[in-house]
Amino acid sequence: MTTKHYGKCLPRQAAGSLKGRLIVIEGADGAGRSTQVRLLRDSLERVGYPTIEVGLKRSALVGEELESAMQGNVLGPTTMSLFYATDFADQLENTIYPALRAGFVVVADRYIYTLMARDVVRGARREWVQDVYQIALVPDMIFYLDVPPRVSLERSLQKQGELDYWESGMDIQRSGDRFECFMGYQSKIKREFHLMKSRYGFRVINGTGEPMDIHFQIMEHLQPELKAAPQRPTAMRRAAKSSKRAI
Repeated sequence: MTTKHYGKCLPRQAAGSLKGRLIVIEGADGAGRSTQVRLLRDSLERVGYPTIEVGLKRSALVGEELESAMQGNVLGPTTMSLFYATDFADQLENTIYPALRAGFVVVADRYIYTLMARDVVRGARREWVQDVYQIALVPDMIFYLDVPPRVSLERSLQKQGELDYWESGMDIQRSGDRFECFMGYQSKIKREFHLMKSRYGFRVINGTGEPMDIHFQIMEHLQPELKAAPQRPTAMRRAAKSSKRAI
């Protein structure tokens, strides 16, 4: 059960009354996060857990504005960093806290770790970034899907048909082949994640495996955390198998 923050919490937002769980799925673009979030939600809901999903650029306050600003490829690193921080803070206050108080499992498709890695790679000081996100709740569990940049590149191309400007770090490199920029930028992001994994307690999972095998690993880790379940934890594996038949 989530009970603490990384620093000072938002005003009037004590964590002591939170009954739900906060589960984070982290990883690079193309790591398979969206698939794992969907499988996890399906399995949890099948055994009686109410769930809600959060992620980047989903704030009612600035989500659409942030998406629109990024379309022009003109955001500077500091402006983008503060935009994302506002997006996160709004979701924390108006989505994550209320859901956890109501006993929901909140599944986050990326959390502050992606935001911090991006900021540092774009030149921000780690201490400054950590201070910005001290308001964040400490998740109950963090899964990091680890994939090589080459796999991330191939999957991104398969899914989107092209490489994203921002995920290629073109705003800070601005020259060179986009494929090379993507590999260089994602390699730097990967290094930041590996620097964070011990500090923040990542559970690292090889993201190159079959989606259902990865899902089973996640469910095995979650069984002790969700042992006070509406149904017995063993039902979670049956739910996961049901999800496998559905895809």
